[in-house]
Amino acid sequence: MVNVAYGSLPFKEQIEFFRRKANVPTNSYVDIYNNEHDYAFVVAGANRNALLNDFRAAIDKAISQGTTLDEFRKDFAEIVERHGWSYNGGFNWRTRIIYETNLNSSYQAGRYQQLRDAKFPYMEYLHSDYVEHPRELHQSWDHLVLDFNDPWWNTHFPPNGYGCQCRVRGRTKGDLKRMGKNQPDKAPTINWVDRVIGENSGNPRIARVPEGIDPSFEHIPGQSRLDNFVPNPLDTDPTLKRGLPSSKATDEWPAIREVSKNRLLEKGLTEEDYANIFLNEFGATLTKPAIFKDVAGDALVIGKQLFTVSKTGELKVTKRGREQFLLLLADSLKLPDEIWTRMEYFDHLQKSVVRRRYISRFMIDGEVKPMLAVFEVGDDGWLGVTTFAPDNPDYLEQLRVGVRVFKRT
Repeated sequence: MVNVAYGSLPFKEQIEFFRRKANVPTNSYVDIYNNEHDYAFVVAGANRNALLNDFRAAIDKAISQGTTLDEFRKDFAEIVERHGWSYNGGFNWRTRIIYETNLNSSYQAGRYQQLRDAKFPYMEYLHSDYVEHPRELHQSWDHLVLDFNDPWWNTHFPPNGYGCQCRVRGRTKGDLKRMGKNQPDKAPTINWVDRVIGENSGNPRIARVPEGIDPSFEHIPGQSRLDNFVPNPLDTDPTLKRGLPSSKATDEWPAIREVSKNRLLEKGLTEEDYANIFLNEFGATLTKPAIFKDVAGDALVIGKQLFTVSKTGELKVTKRGREQFLLLLADSLKLPDEIWTRMEYFDHLQKSVVRRRYISRFMIDGEVKPMLAVFEVGDDGWLGVTTFAPDNPDYLEQLRVGVRVFKRT
């Protein structure tokens, strides 16, 4: 029997990805589809929570302790007997599918998070020699090197099907040079095909997927979770006009930074262009978010949802005239003058919200007043303000409230 080689030793990101899933009872494998698997732990046809809990414990043991397929099969047999569960398919086939799919997807989700956190500019597709029946298309992608943000990865990041053990490796510019490449490869053309799924479920339907990708595998494992951590824009300004009277700053502001006019964006760009320019400052794109750690060590997920109106899904960047100053807003987030945090109760939310405020002042070449840039984020969304600093010093001081966690020197 060929050994399963889903990855190396289990690691933190892999274990956390699996343990954050919620049990979802199902009657068929088509009840949960594609990136819904980022959130749901399912065993097709297992529709009782007690049954799922036992399967979950067995898979968790396999991931965190590195138990083998044979050991999982023993656990599976005991669980089935204890619950009197009837399942479709042969014992060996069913246990292998459950074992490999869960271990492989959790490994790749954790691996993707590691590669993104490390900010690799490129990724290399690697076909596995361990599989018994290699897929020709997967073999053709072996050693393909693409930009990290190439859209091809959105549908082709492994695993790309049941039993697929392909993987990726992060690559740098130096790696490309050593590989004899002056630039990354060109992504293969994607040929979309229609596949019938759920023929025996009573609810058959058509799934449109790239050729060579099994239905429900056409996504990056774990990416949708990060997308949902990107805060949406706030329609109103609930906090910037008032601050907590206690814990105000009493010292001087950091010196105003001088910036070139080149940091201002031209007028008349599209919403997509403005959003992409901002996102690219953090290694993100409209299709892929990025995890950004601020100078105080806190993490924030940067992605398209920053500019997406939650009610309509519309992309809206040109708001309050901030589009020309988006790079200054990004600069304020990357290296602010100060960072303040506080908790405040809001009547319209009926709850307390912890908010984090990034404040910076910039003197633009040729201007007589400094520009004020404020990026404020909380559980309820985010707000970006760019304006020429008012003459009233009280307004500026009202921004410096709460607990200061960082001051630029």
